[in-house]
Amino acid sequence: MTVESPAAHSALSPARTRRLTAAGLALIAVSYGLARFSYGLFVPAFRAEFGLDAAAAGAVASASYAAYCLGIVLSTTLTPRWGGRLVAVLAGAVATAGTLTVGLAPSGAVLAVGVVVGGASTGLASPPLAHAVAASVAEERRSRAQAVVNAGTGVGVAVAGPVALAGEQWRAGWLAFAALCAVVTVWAALAVPTSRPERAPLLPRPLLPRGSGRLAAAALLAGAASAATWTFGRDVLVEGGMSVRASTVGWILLGVFGVLGAAAGDLIGRLGLRRTWPVTMLAMAGATALLALVPGTVAVAWPAATAFGAAYIAMTGVLLLWTTRLHPRAPAAGVGLAFLLLALGQSAGAPLVGALAGATDLRVAFAAAAAVAVVGCLTRPGSSAHHAPAVRGQDDRAAAVDDRP
Repeated sequence: MTVESPAAHSALSPARTRRLTAAGLALIAVSYGLARFSYGLFVPAFRAEFGLDAAAAGAVASASYAAYCLGIVLSTTLTPRWGGRLVAVLAGAVATAGTLTVGLAPSGAVLAVGVVVGGASTGLASPPLAHAVAASVAEERRSRAQAVVNAGTGVGVAVAGPVALAGEQWRAGWLAFAALCAVVTVWAALAVPTSRPERAPLLPRPLLPRGSGRLAAAALLAGAASAATWTFGRDVLVEGGMSVRASTVGWILLGVFGVLGAAAGDLIGRLGLRRTWPVTMLAMAGATALLALVPGTVAVAWPAATAFGAAYIAMTGVLLLWTTRLHPRAPAAGVGLAFLLLALGQSAGAPLVGALAGATDLRVAFAAAAAVAVVGCLTRPGSSAHHAPAVRGQDDRAAAVDDRP
């Protein structure tokens, strides 16, 4: 197995670094914000158009998360062999195909296929972008570049929000998403660099260091707890009596304030991993609970949506640093395993939320998701992860592949 060595090429100039960072942010925005998470924004329209009940909507979301899991495994394998540029282009092409399929879907089954394909694009997009930044960007600019690219999810969610106001014209919106995905794919082909491969291990050694059980439980619980808002967030606002426009604004706020989650690194620097993890999980739990209690009240639901967006992106940042401290010499595979578990939690959580909503109502399901997040805050990092220093140098840079769920 080979990975691309950052030592094989000189660091990008500041101008080329900005081009890579902007293109990476755009690719994450269209894959996560449009091809994957905007499904939850359009669930009310899809349910009306195709006669989907809550359980069916949850099952489609679950399949999308499962496709993400497959995509991350495939991308982690292909990136060292093909290079960051080619896999990034593949991710953009898959996102384009998924959004185009949704826009043209004649039935619920075809809709599901498009959503699943779109979900796969997110797993494909993350490793090549993170690898390109780690391998090509100067060390003093690398952390900031990764943080900016990571913020793409919030940007994409915010962009998708106004399109939902089209109502019955949602197909035109998804066709516009497809066109935007295609443009970003070309951009990635021009901006993402490639480099010469060299031999390095794919899996971390040891595979399961001390503290891995805590990390696995935390990732699974965080994924399950977040699935409610990502799948039924706008649906619960509409069912709570909020207007279409007001609920859409709530979703836009979720995306815009999700960008603030990029400050997770600064928060960790102040509080440490052991304190930051429960803070982000409790914030996500509180936001989810507020959406369950008063979904139709703008003065409460909008702040709750903003809190969820910031907490979710910050939570993924904490999870990223946590796993790189457990695997300081092989962060690539360690992060891949952690975010695979996060996606598996979302894949399991979405249909469970849908089933519970079908048996009771969405507010009860959201309350249950909030309870799961509270439990998740208890699985905080142990002292070994808190104190383990990150290894700098070639081992770290060559393998640094992160993910952005």
